[in-house]
Amino acid sequence: MPDKATIQRAKKDKAEGKSASTQAGEFVKETIEKMRKGEHGARSTKQAIAIGLSKARRAGVDLPLPKKGTVSEKTRKSAVTATRAGKDHPDRPVSRKRSAATTKALKRESTAAASHDALSKQAKQQARKRTPEERSAIARKAARTRKANAGE
Repeated sequence: MPDKATIQRAKKDKAEGKSASTQAGEFVKETIEKMRKGEHGARSTKQAIAIGLSKARRAGVDLPLPKKGTVSEKTRKSAVTATRAGKDHPDRPVSRKRSAATTKALKRESTAAASHDALSKQAKQQARKRTPEERSAIARKAARTRKANAGE
């Protein structure tokens, strides 16, 4: 269950007209922070990010589904379920038993996936998958939004 402060930050991002991925970033950041505190772990950085995205979907962030072929059908199905839960019942309390079981399983995992090195490696790996044109477009957009948000 995401913290109230995380949900508030995501809602603020939405009100400011920021993208769904920026809103979801708040949930991913929260997951990474929890891992660094030792509250739970994950097998990989990819899994840690996936946990954060799932939390975001369940909180009602309008994230697109992963494209077919990029992830397993099981993952796509899970994303559909989380999206539906977020749209239909964003305030419904989670099952205590299921939540406790998930936390117990995650506590057995390592917290190394949240290290600076692991996150850096993951980011570089994803960047390498993009074409130079895509990377350039992303950099241009980042510069544009930096200028727009400089006055804040």
